[in-house]
Amino acid sequence: MKARAIVFALLLVLFVVFALANWSGITAPAQVSLLVTKIEAPLGLILLTLLIVVIAAFVFIMLFQQAGVIRETRRLERELTAQRALADQAEASRFTELRKYLDRRLDRLDEGGSSEESLAERIDRLETALREHIDHTGNSLAASIGEVDDRIERLANGPSQPRV
Repeated sequence: MKARAIVFALLLVLFVVFALANWSGITAPAQVSLLVTKIEAPLGLILLTLLIVVIAAFVFIMLFQQAGVIRETRRLERELTAQRALADQAEASRFTELRKYLDRRLDRLDEGGSSEESLAERIDRLETALREHIDHTGNSLAASIGEVDDRIERLANGPSQPRV
């Protein structure tokens, strides 16, 4: 039990004991004014009855408010559960999208690996073609130098020789 309930029960027991101990005074007749007229009635009993009615009204109001709070709490709990499920779905969707994105990136990297191999093959072919071109250019240059050398020798040796 909660401390408040224990204190409330203790006070109620004390109130009942006090009322029983003074029952003769509570039920003693007294002159009571009803604003319009005066009557002879037990004033203590009337006040005790009014006190019980007021307490019952407060208890009823308290229970009504407590029931409203419980209904509101349950409604909010349902909304919270729905929002949590929605957030979980959104998070799962983000993870799915991230997985798809990473898979696409990994596929591109895998394709890039075969692309690197084809690039290496292409570089090898270009290197071979470049070497052939350098060799051909070197041969052409050597032939041109040889021809120029022959002309220089002819000019140096042969102004006396007739031209053919």
